[in-house]
Amino acid sequence: MVDLAKYTKELSELMGSLDNILLISHINPDGDAVGSQLALYQYLKSNGKNVRMMCPNNLQEFLKWMDNSEQIDVFIRKRKKCIKLIESAGLIIMVDFNQPNRLGEAEKYVTGSTAVKVIIDHHLEPDNFADLTICFPSRCSTSELVHEIVTIMNGSPFKDKSYAEDIYVGIVTDTGNFEYGAYTGRTLRVVADLLDSGVNKDHVLNIVYNNFSADRMRLLGLALNQRMTVLPDYRTAYIHLTKKDLSDFSHVKGDTEGFVNFPLSIKGIHFSVLFIEKDNFVKLSFRSKGDFPVNEFASRYFAGGGHLNASGGECYDTLENTISYFLKVLEENGERLRNEF
Repeated sequence: MVDLAKYTKELSELMGSLDNILLISHINPDGDAVGSQLALYQYLKSNGKNVRMMCPNNLQEFLKWMDNSEQIDVFIRKRKKCIKLIESAGLIIMVDFNQPNRLGEAEKYVTGSTAVKVIIDHHLEPDNFADLTICFPSRCSTSELVHEIVTIMNGSPFKDKSYAEDIYVGIVTDTGNFEYGAYTGRTLRVVADLLDSGVNKDHVLNIVYNNFSADRMRLLGLALNQRMTVLPDYRTAYIHLTKKDLSDFSHVKGDTEGFVNFPLSIKGIHFSVLFIEKDNFVKLSFRSKGDFPVNEFASRYFAGGGHLNASGGECYDTLENTISYFLKVLEENGERLRNEF
């Protein structure tokens, strides 16, 4: 069994000996990325550390209510400032990703930095571009892992309302409010402690899951009524959305969050894919039930990766060609899909 305390001791020594700590989350930061980043920021600030935060691109609207989220500098909006933050950092801690390409435009600056680099993550197969990698795929989220690390460093659970909300947001968003993911009894005990500490779950869940526009709901209606294809022979369903679809419904970042989960509610469907047409590529999201490893599927065919039941990928081709290619590889995996469940 990997000893988390060993890694935490090394991390604590780095935090104590190095100044100018920079926390970085991944491109297109989700609830877990932002939650783990803000939670670690809150803990370090409470201990008098000089700490800053950065992410490669904009936060989704439903996460901007979180305390200190306005302190996260966005690279694509403040390039010069962010480059200076990277160059002046003594310690760079990257949360919720383990591949350098997840840094977006900031990749060359971070990988070229002389700062000591640390990864805190829960995804499989971390790349070797940090001095210390703390990667535990058995945790449902990086936020759960950050909470364990902070608890060990603090000697007891860190008591702070904003911190607790950050960890809670990270856990609930990376498990789809406990509909999927690698959550365990340990996770639920953490959540119980967070709720006992004063987290108002109804308030948080309402902001995270019930704070969308009417256009987003209409876009979901279009997706399910006209853009969903069900392939019962492969126990698969997929949804595709064109750039025009997004424009017609005034799409903003985060509007399609969760769309890929809906087909899994169909009886007999165990594999769901969402295709979203972008300017020069197609973004794909994968979800599955059971033991079908969508992370392997995403990695093998769509230059992606992620978790066993929740992953993403990309294809630099037209939407039509991407779907055609998907159907081809789906046929290649047909026997496995039919027998997996």
